[in-house]
Amino acid sequence: MTTPQHLSDRYELGEILGFGGMSEVHLARDVRLHRDVAVKVLRADLARDPSFYLRFRREAQNAAALNHPSIVAVYDTGEAETPTGPLPYIVMEYVDGVTLRDIVHTDGPLPPRRAIEIIADACQALNFSHQNGIIHRDVKPANIMISNTNAVKVMDFGIARAIADSGNSVTQTAAVIGTAQYLSPEQARGDSVDARSDVYSLGCVLYEILTGEPPFTGDSPVAVAYQHVREDPIPPSQRHEGISADLDAVVLKALAKNPDNRYQTAAEMRADLVRVHNGEPPEAPKVLTDADRSGLIASGANQPGPRTDPLPRQPLRRIDDGDGGGVGRWIVAVAALAVLTIVVVIAFNTFGGTTRDVQVPDMRGQVSADAIAALQNRGFKTRTLQKPDSTIPPDHVISTDPGANASVGAGDEITINVSTGPEQREVPDVSSLSYSDAVSKLKAAGFSKFKQANSPSSPELLGKVIGTNPPANQTSAITNVITVIVGSGPETKQVPDVAGQTVDVAQKNLTVYGFTKVTQAQVDSTRPAGEVIGTNPPKGQTVPVDSVIELQVSKGNQFVMPDLSGMFWTDAEPRLRALGWTGVLDKGPDVDAGGSQSHRVVYQNPPAGTGCNRDGIITLKFGQ
Repeated sequence: MTTPQHLSDRYELGEILGFGGMSEVHLARDVRLHRDVAVKVLRADLARDPSFYLRFRREAQNAAALNHPSIVAVYDTGEAETPTGPLPYIVMEYVDGVTLRDIVHTDGPLPPRRAIEIIADACQALNFSHQNGIIHRDVKPANIMISNTNAVKVMDFGIARAIADSGNSVTQTAAVIGTAQYLSPEQARGDSVDARSDVYSLGCVLYEILTGEPPFTGDSPVAVAYQHVREDPIPPSQRHEGISADLDAVVLKALAKNPDNRYQTAAEMRADLVRVHNGEPPEAPKVLTDADRSGLIASGANQPGPRTDPLPRQPLRRIDDGDGGGVGRWIVAVAALAVLTIVVVIAFNTFGGTTRDVQVPDMRGQVSADAIAALQNRGFKTRTLQKPDSTIPPDHVISTDPGANASVGAGDEITINVSTGPEQREVPDVSSLSYSDAVSKLKAAGFSKFKQANSPSSPELLGKVIGTNPPANQTSAITNVITVIVGSGPETKQVPDVAGQTVDVAQKNLTVYGFTKVTQAQVDSTRPAGEVIGTNPPKGQTVPVDSVIELQVSKGNQFVMPDLSGMFWTDAEPRLRALGWTGVLDKGPDVDAGGSQSHRVVYQNPPAGTGCNRDGIITLKFGQ
């Protein structure tokens, strides 16, 4: 089974942009919306394998559910009918750029600041994915693209799973072998995975773009997987110069073997990257160099120990208990001291406690990772709560609880309300409705912005809705503009001039113009056999593109009738025979020509200059 070049009468496949373990990606043209897209098609040899088929479908579902500027957008999904069965495909945003893998292989390690910026954006994308319940599970340089405008795009959710299904180990798939250099230890062991597995893989990517090589290499995928489980990575600064100890700390925390010792979210990792980018120390523990360890040992050996002089002996005092008065006074004194302590504590908490209060900064509109870092730097504990919001971009702060400028105790917990973007709703199917009825149905589903676009359609769908963008049954933000595509009837074009061409060439040229229904008719002609001499409808006429175009093809059975006027009989017939004529000469009755044209041709049929069949009858009349 080969990949068709047209999918669903809408997408024209062009050059292949790349290959994956189970798919190939084409540059394509959406002829309905007149835009370039990337189309991922399941490899033809795998389309009949149920496991690959379902995995490909899962990728489409996972990616379509994620609407984030740093995640490659999915526009459409479908299945092309082929002689051997359905062939699924995914229509995605076309990103004109290169992958991190290609950048590192071509240019070598990136400058630390640029590496931080790229991975910080990737953290945002993965954090958004995790918040929506999707673990990527195949984070690697080849799946992170940098566009020509320097935008970071995470792509290829081919083996992603919902967090609820993460008990299924990624090592059960063949894709693991191809990406062993970026496996988390729990993936390598076949354990269940969560979002922290993606954090580890992203740490591997950061390590590679800083040093030019992944943290672990080996002769086989098994050898590499073993190192992920058992070996500690060499700090990046020991592999490549110019990497700070603070950045070392971030990388090595992301690469912790125990998930509990890693960043617990991609947002936490981004917060530390932002700190390092701003010249601030990260939350990650500093990595001690050999020199640091030597210095600590030396200072410890030379430091004098604490003095151990004996405590001075106090003389024993006898308590006067002759009448019990001493004990009573002692009890009263202790009670008074306790009461005084309680009063002081209450007074301090009532009047002096405000010295421990801290004002909550205004975090509205900030990136969630930046807000987490800022609040934690002030001593607050933080937790995040995801909410849809039509005015705040995804992964940015809507508000905090307690709110901005509120006075709270140092160390209190602040809830950060983070936007997931506008509320997502499913686009209803409005096919075959009028434009106004379609808009009413879309409004009822929660959408409010619409525009109309016309597209060729069958005669029956003229003035009716033939589709929407985003397509029906796909989720979309309620603030997005829904393009309602209305049928404009059959597309019309002028019939091109194909005269003088062979039949094959003429058919191809008609197809380019959109005419796909082509027939042939053999006609008498003086042109060579097999040459197209015209069309029906004729050239230049405007007709629907689904019209039948008849090619008029020469039989090659005629010659051009010469002018025989004034010729004698004995000259006229030989002239005709010399042109290949094999027919019968019909000598009509002589015509009175006044004696000047006696015995000469004064009439001929067919006339001069017209086509004459080589075996046809020719009539000549002579003067008398």
